[in-house]
Amino acid sequence: MTPCKPFLLSQLLLAGLAILFAQFVCAQDYPTHPVRLVVNFPAGGPVDINARALTAQLTSDLGWNFVIDIRSGANGGIGAELVAKSPPDGYTMLFAPSAIAVNQALSSKVTYDLLRDLIPVSNVAWAEGYLITVHPSVPARTLKEYIALANKKDTRINNGTAGIGNPSHLVGELFSQRTGIHVLNVPYQGLAPAVTALVGGEVDVVFVPPTAVLPYLKSGRLRALAYTGATRLAALPDVPTVMESGVPDFEMRAGWHGWFAPAKTPDRIVTRLAAEIAKAVQTPRLRQTFLAGGYEPVRSSPAEFYKFIDSEIKRFREVARIAKIKVD
Repeated sequence: MTPCKPFLLSQLLLAGLAILFAQFVCAQDYPTHPVRLVVNFPAGGPVDINARALTAQLTSDLGWNFVIDIRSGANGGIGAELVAKSPPDGYTMLFAPSAIAVNQALSSKVTYDLLRDLIPVSNVAWAEGYLITVHPSVPARTLKEYIALANKKDTRINNGTAGIGNPSHLVGELFSQRTGIHVLNVPYQGLAPAVTALVGGEVDVVFVPPTAVLPYLKSGRLRALAYTGATRLAALPDVPTVMESGVPDFEMRAGWHGWFAPAKTPDRIVTRLAAEIAKAVQTPRLRQTFLAGGYEPVRSSPAEFYKFIDSEIKRFREVARIAKIKVD
């Protein structure tokens, strides 16, 4: 029986190589038809803008085709749940912001587990901060004047947010806690509707990522008072930071945008996607698009993104505790 062992070993090696080769070929052939990318916040908002910019770059680089499917609502929960329950074949994916980590951290009504039912493929973009943006009718041209206005007993400030528990809501509540002001929070189904309401004068202020309001700021339809980033935004060098405006130690990034796949999606597809996304976000054209909107291009492995999201869930729980926010 001893002479048969080398033969059996060689057969096993050949079988293993055949499997690896088949997986390699399958990964190289993916995708063979358009990929449905679910965007879980409204069209025209920062999530949609960055998703379309990224998929356009992937199409340009690789010839891949994508169909953007807007499924907003429930602070991003509707789109996330849809993908979590989709077949894990690589043809239904999710592009989502940090709001889904907030949902996981604060809501007991979430019907899926972010780290069990979805695979974090790659972080894509990280916003450097929020612009505290007001309607021109608000009689405040600086952050100090805004704080003084909000503290007047006969004044009511309506603060538009992208939804209860959304990061835009969290940062607004933290700012109110830190400065002692009182505002009325008005939730919308995403940042795009909140910005539309601000432009229309339905609300007075919105804490918003720059990319969603830059055109309105340039046309004078909105006014930026301050920026929550550590340094001034390159696109708006005349807008001071919150700390420069007299609120010490107040800095908050505006969250992140990431790519997810349903759980059990084959590793070869997840790995290929992460690698191609990492290449795409480093191309000059896409980098410029992200940076112009106040987003820093980032890349991460699935394992790194998983650990990051786990830490984000814990961070948002602490932020909500400090800001005294309850979603349920």
